[in-house]
Amino acid sequence: MPELPEVEVVRRGLADHVVDKTITAVRVHHPRAVRRHEAGPADLTARLLGARITGTDRRGKYLWLTLDDGDTALVVHLGMSGQMLIGAVPNTGHLRIAAVLDDGTALSFVDQRTFGGWLLADLVTVDGSVVPAPVAHLARDPLDPRFDVDAVVKVLRRKHSEIKRQLLDQTVVSGIGNIYADEALWRAKVNGARLADTLTRPKLTAVLAAAADVMRDALAHGGTSFDSLYVNVNGQSGYFDRSLDAYGRDGEPCRRCGAVIRREKFMNRSSYYCPRCQPLRARKP
Repeated sequence: MPELPEVEVVRRGLADHVVDKTITAVRVHHPRAVRRHEAGPADLTARLLGARITGTDRRGKYLWLTLDDGDTALVVHLGMSGQMLIGAVPNTGHLRIAAVLDDGTALSFVDQRTFGGWLLADLVTVDGSVVPAPVAHLARDPLDPRFDVDAVVKVLRRKHSEIKRQLLDQTVVSGIGNIYADEALWRAKVNGARLADTLTRPKLTAVLAAAADVMRDALAHGGTSFDSLYVNVNGQSGYFDRSLDAYGRDGEPCRRCGAVIRREKFMNRSSYYCPRCQPLRARKP
């Protein structure tokens, strides 16, 4: 699943093309793309027709379009391979939902693996922010202006489990996936297998700051794309993969100390780290 930078790239692209536009046509090409909308494709289509898009928003890895009724939002779940594309879509068997806006702009949801989709959801207020109900359980992400670092550190200090596991827990801090967790931990010189409750407050603060920094850097490069699945609204891939310091670099020298980057299995994923810069046990002063 794309992480915060990739989703934010899509959100910004949508904001430039769809805000203040009215939806004049919708066609669901594959029912799985609207399976999360319990009322079904006919209901989603009918409710979107004539709706004006008033804004775009995001929390963590989830994005949504706000509508002019003020009560609902179109939540977009990108899944593993979902793409929100503006303009004509090349001939593809992966077009799942097609919409047209009142200025003639085509808005398409393309999804090769059909894990993503659209749904209409009620807006609710959580911690002073208005979000769709399916997103209400997510914590704020490190790029949220109201992200409270001290509060998250307090939560982490009570967690007797691996710090990387906690970074991936979207109810603790949202938006961070496997790639940016490894990159943040490398920057903060913390081994992801260390227990969160054994890390000092300054070290946990440094990890969260590193997560924010690396995701800002990724945003500046259009996100991370290892294949053609993660693209912006114009179908272009990001290129932050060229700047990764840990993720995917097993067997290569650490750019900081020269030691060989290692890869280990973690939570059915892979973790990449430098054994010298990120020792499993804290070094004594």
